[in-house]
Amino acid sequence: MTAAFAPAPWPATATRSAVWRFGRELDFGGAQRAVQWVLKRNCSIAPRQLLAVYASLCVVSLGIGGGFWWQGAPAVLAFAGLELAALGLALLVFSRHAADRETITLDGHDLAVEHRCGSRTRRTLFRSAWVRVEPQGAQGSLVELSGEGSSACVGRYLPAHLRADLAQELRTALRQRRTER
Repeated sequence: MTAAFAPAPWPATATRSAVWRFGRELDFGGAQRAVQWVLKRNCSIAPRQLLAVYASLCVVSLGIGGGFWWQGAPAVLAFAGLELAALGLALLVFSRHAADRETITLDGHDLAVEHRCGSRTRRTLFRSAWVRVEPQGAQGSLVELSGEGSSACVGRYLPAHLRADLAQELRTALRQRRTER
């Protein structure tokens, strides 16, 4: 699994900074700028495109099955329908998780972590002055953000060798935010 970064549209004007490798600065028009990291699955086909491919497979397969049914072999059409139902179920499971993502937003005194998995969204809010950024376990493990009794693990959509870089970038952003006060 690799990481891909969400393209526009962003909620505000986003600029790529030379400081941030994974994050983007968001300008809301005020003096304070927010930094946002969007980590998501590298999905090669969008759910809408997948639906079009599945529909074309259904038309072709049912057309061939219908031809065999017309010739007196109804079992071919039944097995084609069964095959398409199983494929449809597998593609449905895939498309539910195609939009999974982690969004980390550092805005003012708050650090918000939002993890979207399927139809569920979990949001954790931290005060940026109290956040600790640590590895969850051994080298290459997820990055754990903790503070004031709550914690959130991020980096599941990044390759293991890039998670330490993400942790360092988050530490840098939090340190900069603390010195701005």
